[in-house]
Amino acid sequence: MKVIIHQCKAEILRMFRNPYYIFWSLFMPIVFYVVFTKIVNIQVPDKKVWDAHYLMSMTTFSVMGSAIMTMGIRIVQERKEGWTTFIKTTPLSGSVYFLAKMMGQTVVHLFSVIIIFIAGILINGVSLPVHVWFLSGAWILLGSLPFLGLGALVGTMKRVDTATGVSNFVYMLLAISGGMWMPMDILPKMVQRVGSWLPSYNFGNGAWEIIRGHSPELKNFVILAAYLFVFMVLSTYIRRKQEAV
Repeated sequence: MKVIIHQCKAEILRMFRNPYYIFWSLFMPIVFYVVFTKIVNIQVPDKKVWDAHYLMSMTTFSVMGSAIMTMGIRIVQERKEGWTTFIKTTPLSGSVYFLAKMMGQTVVHLFSVIIIFIAGILINGVSLPVHVWFLSGAWILLGSLPFLGLGALVGTMKRVDTATGVSNFVYMLLAISGGMWMPMDILPKMVQRVGSWLPSYNFGNGAWEIIRGHSPELKNFVILAAYLFVFMVLSTYIRRKQEAV
């Protein structure tokens, strides 16, 4: 257990020194939040609901990007630099190595959630009951697991530049088609049909439902669990194949 804790601490410190984390996980979501709630004049029936809705959109956007890019690209870098080879010579097992990465990333996600929630309060005076803040934050941390799995899958790539390009493309595609940048009902019908089955939409929808006083839909749980299973199975299979070569 001590090994996992020490490895988690190391992962957390390394992530806070990562410019990708600072830019994509904190700066960009807050900038988008200001743009779409303060600058762009979006006609909505209830501005307060929209401010809260978009706050959840940008928080899930932040966490999703951190899970996919920060974790995935770092795994590729560490393998290229020989760090994962060195790990094999230590008592630290591969499973503990990845568990520590996921746990450390989750702690960083908690930090992101808190910072962006505070930004929403300061920028637009978003006001929600205490239990709704806690429930939405808990959902975001739980719902980030499939994207950690996707980050592990990105981490199986051989080149850092390939992992960077692919993760950026997938991240933006999921965000746009999943309704994180703009409501799903104003997107083209085809995008809506595809988007409703994407992990990004089901991730965001759980948080959107909570701030409206509802529970996340059963479909949100099922789809996110299915993606988590697929991503973890694929990343484990590919990694074992690579190690066998």
